[in-house]
Amino acid sequence: MVKMRLRRAGAKKQPFYRVIVADERSPRGGRFIDEVGYYNPLGNSEIKIDAEKAKDWLAKGVQPTDTVKALLKKAGITE
Repeated sequence: MVKMRLRRAGAKKQPFYRVIVADERSPRGGRFIDEVGYYNPLGNSEIKIDAEKAKDWLAKGVQPTDTVKALLKKAGITE
């Protein structure tokens, strides 16, 4: 199954996440299919997600994780 999930980047104690589309069997920092956006939880919690790409992947049947689902809702992409 293909999922939309977070991939951690950034230094120690300074997390930065990329929203990616990947096979559920691949590891967190491993191979992915497409990058949809990013999320910076520090400071003012910046969320930037390409709405067209995200909607296209969701239409293809990609399942977002609970965290990504909440981020998509915050970004106004899904309800």
